[in-house]
Amino acid sequence: MPADLLLDVSDLHAGYGKAEVLSGLRLSVPRGSVVSVIGPNGAGKSTLLHSLMGLLRSRGRVVFDGEPLSGTPLEDRVMRGMALVPEKRELFGSMSVEDNLVLGGYRQMRRGVAQWRQGIERVYALFPRLLERRTQLAGTLSGGERQMLAVGRALMSDPKLLMLDEPSLGLAPLVVREVFRTIERLREGGASILLIEQNARAALEVSDYGYVLETGVVALEGPARELALDARVIDTYLGARAS
Repeated sequence: MPADLLLDVSDLHAGYGKAEVLSGLRLSVPRGSVVSVIGPNGAGKSTLLHSLMGLLRSRGRVVFDGEPLSGTPLEDRVMRGMALVPEKRELFGSMSVEDNLVLGGYRQMRRGVAQWRQGIERVYALFPRLLERRTQLAGTLSGGERQMLAVGRALMSDPKLLMLDEPSLGLAPLVVREVFRTIERLREGGASILLIEQNARAALEVSDYGYVLETGVVALEGPARELALDARVIDTYLGARAS
């Protein structure tokens, strides 16, 4: 595995029961880059993330930070530095914003990082609205604020790889733009991100590299700027032919 690759996946097979969703998928994430996976509903995008986190049984070769992940349970993958922000956000609605962030610091606490609580201030700097809502119950937040909190909670673990599953889903256009501006800021800060997103145009704009997933296999891949100009991607996912 090249030293600059944080995640290297090859021949990945996964599914539900007897139905195979991913069929020999290959994908890699270089350190310090944003890699997007776009494609239609049912292509296997969320299945990919669930497989990588160990939430779904799979077979194939997955190497993370130089170590194979085969047979590694979810908690160990989190401790190794993987963090997933799921599509449904899955916050603790009866707990305050700040208490949700504290729970996100579990990995750092377990690792004995003395100053782990400083991560809360970094999250508030990234999302000032969460500072305003710090004592508010997570279940009373707006959709955009819940997404901010879900991302902030994941960042509390200081992950080596942040995986985002449809971060723009169900959000108003103005909030969607804010979400992608946040991804850009994280990218500028050197974060490594695997982004699963149906909003292909926005995803490719903030990414270094992209994959087009169709029926469980990679149909196209390449530098994000090149994919955004590909006629097939434009016609199928971007909605308008570039001039």
